[in-house]
Amino acid sequence: MKKILSIITVIMLTIAASAQTLNVNVGNVTYLFPAAQTGDMTYTDGTTLTIMGKVFTLGDITSMTIDNTEVTDNLVTIAYNGTTATMTVAGNVAQYVEPSIDGAHVTIAQGNTEAVDDDEITYQLSGSTTNGSLTMSGSYKCTVSLAGVTLTNPDGAAINITNSKRIQVSAKKSTVNTLTDGSGGSQKACIYSKGQIQLQGNGTLNVVGNTKHGIKSASYISVKNLTLNINSAAGDGINCEEYFQIKSGTVTISGVSDDGIQCDLGGTTSTGETTDHEDEDSGNIYIEGGTININVTATAAKGIKSEGDMTITGGTFNITTSGAPTYDTSTDSSGAVKGMKACAALSADGNMTVSGGTLTLKSTGNGGKGISVDGSLTISDDAVINATTTGYIAYYQNNSIKTATSAETTEKLDDQYKTSPKGIKVDGAMVISGGTVTVDVKYHEAIETKSTLNISGGYIYAESNDDAINSSSTMTISGGFIYANSSGNDGLDANGNLNITGGTVIAVSSRSPEVGIDAAERYTLSITGGNIIAIGGLESGYRLTGTAYQASSYTKGAWYGFYDNSGTLITAFKIPSHSTMGTPMVVYTSTGTPTLKSGVTGNGTNYWNGYGYSSCSGGSSVSLSRYSGGGSGGGGRW
Repeated sequence: MKKILSIITVIMLTIAASAQTLNVNVGNVTYLFPAAQTGDMTYTDGTTLTIMGKVFTLGDITSMTIDNTEVTDNLVTIAYNGTTATMTVAGNVAQYVEPSIDGAHVTIAQGNTEAVDDDEITYQLSGSTTNGSLTMSGSYKCTVSLAGVTLTNPDGAAINITNSKRIQVSAKKSTVNTLTDGSGGSQKACIYSKGQIQLQGNGTLNVVGNTKHGIKSASYISVKNLTLNINSAAGDGINCEEYFQIKSGTVTISGVSDDGIQCDLGGTTSTGETTDHEDEDSGNIYIEGGTININVTATAAKGIKSEGDMTITGGTFNITTSGAPTYDTSTDSSGAVKGMKACAALSADGNMTVSGGTLTLKSTGNGGKGISVDGSLTISDDAVINATTTGYIAYYQNNSIKTATSAETTEKLDDQYKTSPKGIKVDGAMVISGGTVTVDVKYHEAIETKSTLNISGGYIYAESNDDAINSSSTMTISGGFIYANSSGNDGLDANGNLNITGGTVIAVSSRSPEVGIDAAERYTLSITGGNIIAIGGLESGYRLTGTAYQASSYTKGAWYGFYDNSGTLITAFKIPSHSTMGTPMVVYTSTGTPTLKSGVTGNGTNYWNGYGYSSCSGGSSVSLSRYSGGGSGGGGRW
């Protein structure tokens, strides 16, 4: 003991005199104590040595050396090298870190770091192993810095953090990091945290989840700057509770067996959105920027799914779903069978608001949706939405799932037994006041709301072999540019009053009994303003302020110029080439007598998916006659 005491005394004097670093090695862990911080070291009872609050048992110390190593406060480094891992621990946090290393499996219990300038510890990972991991416990925040690490755990999670505090997972600039878990384990994800996860950094993180999710938090997850690739997962790509937020960065998800991104309510009661998301538990998703690329192929999978609301204010989306539908025999809270379920690129159990961003959404599976909202949908400002579905109608009959191309096949079935492909499907009210919305659906309505529809602005193009735009209640159009192109039903169809007070509307229907603009029986089609082209005419009993005119013939696939009574162009538009298009072409403008020119050349701003231009040249006038399509008040005048 006297010899050990003498060695320690010499080390103390040396480090104090030379302003160097004392390295205390305990197995594969090296503690780094700078001379300037070390102060008094306490040797007690011949068994322990205390340095900067860290108590060492002498029998555990393998060596002590002095060198010129520079020490970064609050930093713990973990270097993986094949079957082993080594650690360095900065002296100022040594007393708060209790590590153990088994091969390349690193376990850390973290204590209170609030005494260290109220800062947090950074754990920096580097190197490579095919049989390693990082497991952490404690009750305090920390950062996991990925500095070029390839980490595979064949028996569990690559990173498993069981404390309930915020964890930053940061990929250092210009580094590529790959984390993989094993299959058949009990882990919830390749990267799991019981607390919040903030994914960030200017590097790249690749994740493979072989047992369940790619990344899972029992709290919220946020993304900023990071290039994140979920290359495969046995469950969701990203799964979290409370809320999900992305501000910037690039997220690419593919090869998953469930949803791309899913956010659930953590508890039983939603707090709704809170100020700065403080203590929020809403199940909401907030997308403010960045690029999101998602391709999901699983049965009834969703590209992005929120149990609460979804708010999109920016970003670039490319989301494709191609999975088949399924019949879900489980029951909801009321005891009703859930029934048919299908894929959707975006799905919100609550409300959805889209005021920015460019959304390219595609669903190729039967019954798939571009956007599916259980609550209300609001589209405004600079939002750009392109939604396409190519699947058939799917229905459940005689214990098997079948397909149909027409709603007539399934109209007698209860809703639980069928699911229809739609570009945008909303159970609540829909409001469109701006943006550009382009929807193309092959075998059902392009845009449908089970409640009211209010359009006051924006550019909307909807194409379908069923109703192009449909509402189950009142539809009101007061502004915007709307092109509703149906090859097999009505252009605009309201199962309630349909009121047009402004805007420019082109509605194309198939032949009788379908019409360009339709309000259901017992309800009223009222036109008191705006500019209208209705191929197939107006529903009988319409009310009209002013006079509508008609061109009894038109040329399919041709361009026309539509002018108000002063000769000012309202829009140039192209007529589709459906084989079953109706007649006549009804022309109306609230400014008085319109002019229609055929054979024009469209130019200027292109909109309506190539069916509209803001200006045109040339053309010759088309002869128009008063429209008498069965409207009230004497040939359609109100």
